[in-house]
Amino acid sequence: MPIPLDPRKKPTDIKVRVSTGAGVDIVWADHHSSHYDFAYLRGQCPCAMCDDERRKKKDLAAHAASGPGAVLPLFKPRPTARAAKAVGNYALQIDFSDGHTTGIYSYDYLRTICPCQECAKAFRSYAG
Repeated sequence: MPIPLDPRKKPTDIKVRVSTGAGVDIVWADHHSSHYDFAYLRGQCPCAMCDDERRKKKDLAAHAASGPGAVLPLFKPRPTARAAKAVGNYALQIDFSDGHTTGIYSYDYLRTICPCQECAKAFRSYAG
């Protein structure tokens, strides 16, 4: 298992609530608790395909803002989880209702994307 460089990114308790759809709850080594909704995790999928898709959307939004007309988003049902499994001792892999299964969420990554403002300040840099 790769040891996180930052000991605050080591989980001490993980609960994945697929059957209730409640999401993922993690207690970290520094006693911080994080809650991740499945829709949030799907939107933050770290796989190369999703990363590329996010970049394309960002570029399209920048282009649309500079030109005439608006691009209307298509309706997509809110993603849920069908299953989840541990990947070694370092990550989770979630099987989403939209058929996406390739994202592997390392615990290091999960702490970095914790939705709370405290973690945003501590783990995410805002360039630009």
